[in-house]
Amino acid sequence: MASSLSASENLAGTTLRPASINPPARRRLASLDAYRGLVMLLLVFLDGPNGWTRPIIEANSQRPWVQRLVYQFEHVEWQGLALWDMIQPSFMFLVGAAAAFSYASRSRRGDSYATMLGHAVYRALVLILLGVFLRSVGRPETRWTFEDVVTQIGLGYVPLFLLWNRGWKVQLAALVAILLGYWLLFALWPLPAPGYDYAAVHGQAYYDGFWAHWNKNAHPAHYFDQWLLNLFPRSEPFVANEGGYDTLNFIPSLATMLLGLMAGELLRGDRAARQKLLWLLAAGLACSLGGAGLHYAGVCPIVKKIWTPSFALFSGGLCLITLGLFYAIVDIAAWRRLWFPAIVVGMNSIAAYAMIHLIAHWTLDALHRHVGAAAFEAFGEPYQPLVENLAVGTIIWLICYWMYRRGIFLRI
Repeated sequence: MASSLSASENLAGTTLRPASINPPARRRLASLDAYRGLVMLLLVFLDGPNGWTRPIIEANSQRPWVQRLVYQFEHVEWQGLALWDMIQPSFMFLVGAAAAFSYASRSRRGDSYATMLGHAVYRALVLILLGVFLRSVGRPETRWTFEDVVTQIGLGYVPLFLLWNRGWKVQLAALVAILLGYWLLFALWPLPAPGYDYAAVHGQAYYDGFWAHWNKNAHPAHYFDQWLLNLFPRSEPFVANEGGYDTLNFIPSLATMLLGLMAGELLRGDRAARQKLLWLLAAGLACSLGGAGLHYAGVCPIVKKIWTPSFALFSGGLCLITLGLFYAIVDIAAWRRLWFPAIVVGMNSIAAYAMIHLIAHWTLDALHRHVGAAAFEAFGEPYQPLVENLAVGTIIWLICYWMYRRGIFLRI
């Protein structure tokens, strides 16, 4: 990982530099940075060292609207979707959108296909290991699991590259094949025998009947992890992921990245800006309706933690619509100053993401030491963790702003 003064690299993997050969490089789309930055702002300010949602929910038992609002910043237990469940799909989607520009930029500079493939493999390995490293911070041993957003991006990055520049028909066929194949894997896998001990594997039988194929930790992706993760050195055998997340999530999330890749190619194309906007919104609506249709037709439930095909389509559609709105506001209407705080972290998202994991707790300890814990109690005890997270997030944002002003952008 290195710093660059001439280009920016972010969690979605975009590297844009002035082209040295014709044709000239296209102008960077600020909407991608703004969208990515908004997601990063949520993480920077609200995914800090303290769990802040539970105290506020418990303190507002007589205010259902407050509880409903705060619930949007928690992952749903299993079925359904909240705002917080859109964080990872947004990153996965933006990986693909940014890759369309990154690969085209490298091609203009004269990089061969083999060179770009090699770089894709290198980037994938670094992302996988970076995710493992960040998950292992504060733990007594390396945490060899592969379910978090950075590692999942790494696992899907090479297949994403192989689908680049293949044309929308091939990409659409690949999208259908990925989702259909993953659905068949779960739907055809034998159900657990009667008496299956869900508690022993942190599982739960949310469904009966056909949907039982998507119960927590009772499906093929869970069994795959019981085999794979026990191949790595660990002090105790891996039994199950307590949250229900799985390594194989990278397969259906590749469909999310592929939607982003297709959106990026659309935005790179020669269509008029309003036509691009209409295509993004129409495709987003179609995907969201398709995902909801699969759910309500009983094909499979919308579950983020195992990235069901219905979730991939529904969340991917919301990503397309969100990108379309950002494209309309930031690039077409040119309302960029409004999104400057988001763009600051959006252009340095690897740095911001790493700081959340590496310095957030240390920063809070320093604030308590030098400012005092009482400074965060102004709104009452239930709101103290939120105020602390906002303070830590402000410091991380200021570091990103300092890097932005000096043209320092971390890249892989």
